[in-house]
Amino acid sequence: MSHSMTSLALITFGIWEMLLVLGVLMLLFGAKKLPMLARGLGHGIRNFKGELKAPDESEGEERD
Repeated sequence: MSHSMTSLALITFGIWEMLLVLGVLMLLFGAKKLPMLARGLGHGIRNFKGELKAPDESEGEERD
């Protein structure tokens, strides 16, 4: 087996791996906290994307 095939196998996730990760998360955090964690992760991603776009918009305003 070549090196590229080995690294590719480590990246792919099947249904069983996803179920295992979900099960571990439920054991660690409980079913009540998972929606709050997902919501917080979503807000964080949106803020990060907004900050990436912000310098382009602010540079245009400074030049005007």
